[in-house]
Amino acid sequence: MISVIIPAYNAERWIDQTIRSVTTQTWKDVEIIVVDDGSTDRTAEIASGSDAERVRVIRQSNSGSGAARNRGLSEARGEFIQFLDADDILGPDKLARQMEALGKNRAGSIASCAWGRFTGEPESAEFPDEPVWHVEDPVEWLVRSLDGGGMMQPGAWLTPRSIIDAAGPWNESLTLHDDGEYFTRVLLKASRNVFVPEARVFYRDVEGSLSRDRSRTAIESAFAVCRLRGEHLLAIRDDKAAKRAIATQYAQFAYEHGEAAPDLAIEALKAIEDLGVSPNVGIGGRLFAFLSKVLGFRAALHLRHDLRASPRGRQ
Repeated sequence: MISVIIPAYNAERWIDQTIRSVTTQTWKDVEIIVVDDGSTDRTAEIASGSDAERVRVIRQSNSGSGAARNRGLSEARGEFIQFLDADDILGPDKLARQMEALGKNRAGSIASCAWGRFTGEPESAEFPDEPVWHVEDPVEWLVRSLDGGGMMQPGAWLTPRSIIDAAGPWNESLTLHDDGEYFTRVLLKASRNVFVPEARVFYRDVEGSLSRDRSRTAIESAFAVCRLRGEHLLAIRDDKAAKRAIATQYAQFAYEHGEAAPDLAIEALKAIEDLGVSPNVGIGGRLFAFLSKVLGFRAALHLRHDLRASPRGRQ
């Protein structure tokens, strides 16, 4: 059995289509657990009107997506776990293809797949092949991903329950990028990443979604994820490549959030200095990447800040 865990908050526009993408899977041994996280719209009502035999709707007060996923895990009975956001869609044979692939690989493997973004209809999604997708060794996957080699959308993973239990629960103190911290722990408990290119997940790009949150709380969460991912990775692999990957994620944080949270950007730069390596210079646009290569990342970041703070930059 596969347990599909769907945390949902005010998702009445999408939840029916998301659930139908699971109930129509070619793999039939599936239970669906929708955890309504204190929605104020018709999310729970719509979810409850779905396939009653396979869909369980659990209501809780608003506690965050991590808490909702943990609640779903506590109720799940499946030997495999699929996390799915309430606005995303599984390809019709996604689970079957991944289960077939896992059946051909050794115990301890997890499965991933291609994923693409869309804003209108799922058919408009494109699936750009990122280099990191095909990396089989989970630790090397993390190193290359943090170093700018790409990422894996949370819905793309299908994970044996034994690995989920070994990794531990979702960190409920995190908001932005909590999936990055969680799946770092999952990967570090796995023996192999089995990429299944024919299986697909459709990621709905929604204005105002959690991934677009740039509040102080969200930025603090993103910084905490940088620190935690670094700690998790270095506990397993402490070499120059791993340190450079961690430095690169700190550099990406400073580039993205430096203006909104200059104090945390300073901490990120200090973390890079402590690692004793230079981050990947591919961060940002072509001009910034060029300046980083010529001047160094810190100097390029300061120059970017000064230019943006100037009267011309504010226009």
